[in-house]
Amino acid sequence: MSPHRAAEGVDILVIEDDPTIGRNLHAGLLASGYHAHWSRTGESGLTQARLAAPDVVLLDLGLPDTDGVEVARALRGEHPNLLIIILTARADDIDIVVGLDAGADDYLVKPVTLTVLLARLRAQLRRQPAVPAGSDPIRLGDLVLDVAARRCLLAGREVDLRPKEFDLLTALARRPDTAVTREDLMAEVWDENWFGSTKTLDVTMAALRRRLADESAGSTPLETPTISTLRGHGYRLETPPDGKSTMLS
Repeated sequence: MSPHRAAEGVDILVIEDDPTIGRNLHAGLLASGYHAHWSRTGESGLTQARLAAPDVVLLDLGLPDTDGVEVARALRGEHPNLLIIILTARADDIDIVVGLDAGADDYLVKPVTLTVLLARLRAQLRRQPAVPAGSDPIRLGDLVLDVAARRCLLAGREVDLRPKEFDLLTALARRPDTAVTREDLMAEVWDENWFGSTKTLDVTMAALRRRLADESAGSTPLETPTISTLRGHGYRLETPPDGKSTMLS
């Protein structure tokens, strides 16, 4: 399938204040077969998103009127199924954490070539949704992953996971007590043609661990799986000592 065929019917909103970058992105997306719009401020971007209901937003964080993180939060709140890709010069781990926590699905650090951006965009679009709709729920002790409904339950309470956190946990839960390489996780959760830094994996894993730990804290002990880091290799999801791993049908 040609890139133009894959792009058919996909509306993309670029929110970028830099005139050169914005103009090049807009022109490159149009030339690649996408429907594209370009806004130069956060406020105009939010207005355009309400009017055009895009499928994807490419979002800069350094906007002149408001921080792009606040724009990401507003977009996620108003458009739950929107694909949000942050495209920014901010490369620190804390910025990536904040951006993903605000609702972004992916985080790219400038400078990035149009070729790489388009490849990542195609990969993200292929992964909407990232897991099969008919998958059976997975139980690991008190943790239940309803893959079809994209719900994570801990002792019956729903855990609010970001999309990539859910996909990452699912990838590990499908093969508990098994070492999974960083490369395999990047391929399964982000892009089978991934190359370059895996910092996004580290940040998403840290956020996932934090959310599970926060939900597990309390007076009643829970049987929850833990995620072990295998240095130089990847990660392993450890089944709780008294919890069995089952596929619920």
